[in-house]
Amino acid sequence: MKKTILFLSALLLLSSCKVKNDKTSLSAQNSSEKTITKKSFVIDTATVKKHLYTLASDEMEGRKPGTAGIEKAAKYIEGEFKRIGLKTYENLDSYRQNFKDNEIEMFNVIGVLEGKSKKDEYVVVSAHYDHLGKMKDGEGDRIYNGANDDASGVTGVLALAEYFASQNQNERSIVFVAFTAEEMGLIGSKHFGKDIDASKYVAGINLELIGKEPKTGPKTAWLTGFERSDFGKIIQKNLEGTGYKLFPDPYTKFNLFFRSDNASLARLGVPSHTFSTTPIDIDKDYHKVSDEAETLDVSIIVETIKAVAKGTESIINGKDTPARVVIEE
Repeated sequence: MKKTILFLSALLLLSSCKVKNDKTSLSAQNSSEKTITKKSFVIDTATVKKHLYTLASDEMEGRKPGTAGIEKAAKYIEGEFKRIGLKTYENLDSYRQNFKDNEIEMFNVIGVLEGKSKKDEYVVVSAHYDHLGKMKDGEGDRIYNGANDDASGVTGVLALAEYFASQNQNERSIVFVAFTAEEMGLIGSKHFGKDIDASKYVAGINLELIGKEPKTGPKTAWLTGFERSDFGKIIQKNLEGTGYKLFPDPYTKFNLFFRSDNASLARLGVPSHTFSTTPIDIDKDYHKVSDEAETLDVSIIVETIKAVAKGTESIINGKDTPARVVIEE
């Protein structure tokens, strides 16, 4: 009788182990399937158009610092950073870096995607979210919507933040910044640069006016200060075989390298450059109330954002480190 009981107990124990092992195997299989079926964020037309048309809408009132319009724009960017899951910057308790300039309360909007093996090395991805506001008087349209300048660039920052967060492969930390008061003299980016340890900042990727086809043709962009570091050459190498090409800034007489937010970091030695696609020498909408979302080609913005993602991949992943910039005043 005792032998029978022992035999039955052994059978029950074996059965229990089998069920447990089967459940463990099933759990592992489900986990594996979830990993396989998980999709990365795709930089698509719908997302890009949503960001662009929201930031360049009349509701934003031209996004001039110190106005209700720029407050609405900042809240939209903050909401996207939160949805994507970005962390706040350094010791800030929100995505805003608040400061005061010219008696105006201002704020950069900053979100961080922490890196893995090189989390103490930083890459900045930026654009300015301010613009010129509204005309004081006159008839008809009085709002400087700033769709190309620079809702298009901020759209790129938001799309890249979501893309890199979904990839979850960035070895270096990425600091996504929507700078304020660029139109007033790079005020936001200068403030950001005041307290950083520039030696830890590996590169600056600034996006400005990326909504129109350049004179270099479809699927191309140009880079300011191309000759000042090997940043541009790294991008060109990474873009080989994609059908997209990057060219040096064709407008050297305009001194554009120093006219966008990349300059504030470049003056600190950071290889920081601006991507653009717009033929500014013939652009009739630049700093005009006609700079509306409808005047832009969303497909160009999408292709440019994809090119920036691919072109900067080896820098983000820690494989390439651009040479430092030396600025001679």
